[in-house]
Amino acid sequence: MNFEEHAAKALLNARGLPVPDGHVVDTPEAAADAARALGGPCVVKAQAPAGKRGKAGGIRLAASPAVAHAAASEILGMTIGGHRIERLLVEEQVPIAAELYAAVLCDPESRGPVVLFSAMGGMEVEEMAAADPDAMRRIEVEVAGGLDAGQAAAALDGLDLDGRTGAVAQFLSGLFDSYRALDAELLEINPLALTGDGRLLCLDCKYTLDDASTGRQAAVAETGAPERMTALEAEAHDNGLRYIALDGSVGVLANGAGLTMTTMDAITHFGGRPANFLEIGGEAYTKAETALTILLKNPNIRSLLVNFCGAFARTDVMADGVVQAWKKLGPDIPVFFTIHGTGEEDAVALVERELGHRPYDLMDDAVLAAVQAAAGRTGIGPGQGAAA
Repeated sequence: MNFEEHAAKALLNARGLPVPDGHVVDTPEAAADAARALGGPCVVKAQAPAGKRGKAGGIRLAASPAVAHAAASEILGMTIGGHRIERLLVEEQVPIAAELYAAVLCDPESRGPVVLFSAMGGMEVEEMAAADPDAMRRIEVEVAGGLDAGQAAAALDGLDLDGRTGAVAQFLSGLFDSYRALDAELLEINPLALTGDGRLLCLDCKYTLDDASTGRQAAVAETGAPERMTALEAEAHDNGLRYIALDGSVGVLANGAGLTMTTMDAITHFGGRPANFLEIGGEAYTKAETALTILLKNPNIRSLLVNFCGAFARTDVMADGVVQAWKKLGPDIPVFFTIHGTGEEDAVALVERELGHRPYDLMDDAVLAAVQAAAGRTGIGPGQGAAA
């Protein structure tokens, strides 16, 4: 779950991390009133869970309430990153001496959280890190132990922080504590401003909550941004299915999120591109027709890969649901099955009897065949997979 800037900053502020004074408004008149309340130059910022708002024209400096009113009039109603702008954050301008970068995220290499810091914030961080690897400091952190200020200060050694190394180290320690307490997948501050009077302020904040923690973080989740769905994603959601539209040509239908993502990775490995994420779990028998109907509405799909692996869920029951739905809907694209686990023999026999071809013994073979079929290439093993 993603959060708009103002909601993320409120969470940081509640945990003692410094943010500028600001007001959330939804009309030009309210923006002008907020500028008056701040009593000086301000920034009018579009609120959307999307990056590059400045480049899109969604962040404007305002020297007076009248300018804030005009900026708000232009920004409200814009579309940035697919989001219509309906709220603004009117925030004080601060004297910036330096722009820094700080973040905490899950690191696939260390399989744990990592704190990132650079004295070069406010720019394309990926490009900066690629040009000068030493500019981005990495601190791998043990979740249970946390990050103390001394450990953070040691990682900052050699950086020119204008005598504020201790304050930055303390900030990073607090940022990690917030990351852990808020069950974040990502907590990014860019820029973290070092002001002319020596303060640190979070000028922007990107916060992503781990979806699996929404129950534990119920109050926090209430302030999150509504998920933006395509029409098919919304239809799937209304039917109790988790569907994510992608831009590939190989349709995917599997049981379990882990197996679905593994299947998608395998498609990419063999040179294809998955068209969707769609897992139907043990309820395949009852939801297969709905799932297939939604999946097949995607005009880009050129082949379909069905991957079932059952432990407690029976693959013969799941396969029966998909087979009956396939026969009823009658798609004209090739379908490829790979089935393993409980009920496997009956499932394989069912697919062979009802659809006229035998599921693949190896997942990789089924994936490769589906990728080749989507690309219009041959290479499908005889008797292994074909259009139903």
